[in-house]
Amino acid sequence: MTALFSDRLRAALAGLFLAAFLATPATAFDFDDVAARAAEQAKKPYRPLTRKPPPELAALTYDQHRDIRFRPEHALWRKDDVPFELMFFHLGKFQLEPVLINEVTPQGVRHIRYRSADFDYGRNKLSPEKWGDLGFAGFRVHYPLNTDEYKDELAVFLGASYFRALGAGQRYGLSARGLAIDTVGGDGEEFPRFSEFWVVKPAANAQSLRVYALLESPRASGAYQFDIHPGEETVMNVRARVYLRDEVATFGMAPLTSMYFFGENQPHRVDFRPEVHDSDGLMVATGEGEWIWRPLLNPKAPLTTSFSMRELKGFGLMQRDRRFSSYEDPEASYELRPSAWVEPVGSWGAGRVELFQLSTPDETNDNIVAYWVPENLPPIGEPLDYAYRIRWQGKVQQRPPGAWV
Repeated sequence: MTALFSDRLRAALAGLFLAAFLATPATAFDFDDVAARAAEQAKKPYRPLTRKPPPELAALTYDQHRDIRFRPEHALWRKDDVPFELMFFHLGKFQLEPVLINEVTPQGVRHIRYRSADFDYGRNKLSPEKWGDLGFAGFRVHYPLNTDEYKDELAVFLGASYFRALGAGQRYGLSARGLAIDTVGGDGEEFPRFSEFWVVKPAANAQSLRVYALLESPRASGAYQFDIHPGEETVMNVRARVYLRDEVATFGMAPLTSMYFFGENQPHRVDFRPEVHDSDGLMVATGEGEWIWRPLLNPKAPLTTSFSMRELKGFGLMQRDRRFSSYEDPEASYELRPSAWVEPVGSWGAGRVELFQLSTPDETNDNIVAYWVPENLPPIGEPLDYAYRIRWQGKVQQRPPGAWV
């Protein structure tokens, strides 16, 4: 075989291989891939994180950690013609557990590596060149929510299984979580964490963003899908498949976490502000048509309240008072903080909405939790599939069909 013929043969074979590759659809990554990971994890004993961040990051003060900022010009998709962008949070101080973040495109899945050049370390004297692929604490999603000229923060995934979102004109307030375990009952609350994320790169005309997440904890493993639809009322469609490794006392679905310091029904003796809270009440709609409103409290001792029902239509921690005069705090802007209304997709069966309230000495602590507890759970190792919708609402929000007090 001559060299010329050999070169032509190699070129022809390469062309055939390329044609075959292009004719084969790219392998899709979807919810089932994450669910398969969760199912496999559930069969094994939980393995806590052993990798620790550099000591110099763990030693940062709160203000020093805040001085580390992601460089906006390095945002993922900044140079692409898509409406969404991602920016990342740095490990340090209170966020010491790294998460893995991946980008999903038609070409496949790409791990997003930590790069120190993506961050401005402010006045901190650190040595990031020694850290390698450190991972991230979490990420935030940006979108032109309030104006076409600027991409505002739309949603954040940061810490344990916490996430939150904004509608147009809103300020961050309450948060949601992937799962709550033994908030009430048991031997202490367990905080599952999202250990890995897959974010699907949106198309140029996309009106929503899809995020997959893998959840881990000593007694649970799960797969989550979030479809985020920004707008005046930002809507998150959530799909979950959770496996239990062991028995739990309280399995809290679609948990919401908020802060109530004081308000109309519990005024402060010294503070000049009339009210300080991210939410002022729990609202519940039963499948039987009953609507329940429970004003929030800052109790002297832990307080648990449950509302049992055969079917749930929705529940939420609501910020109903939208007047500045109710708060008189131009920096905190409590009147702009969202309500979060949870609607089951499909039937969740019988169970209860549980409200857990703790005492807080100030406004820096979340002390309110609300979630759904199903009456029945599948056997250990079997999947529990459920879906729901979270509406992050502002001035226009969920109300009972009749009058309200």
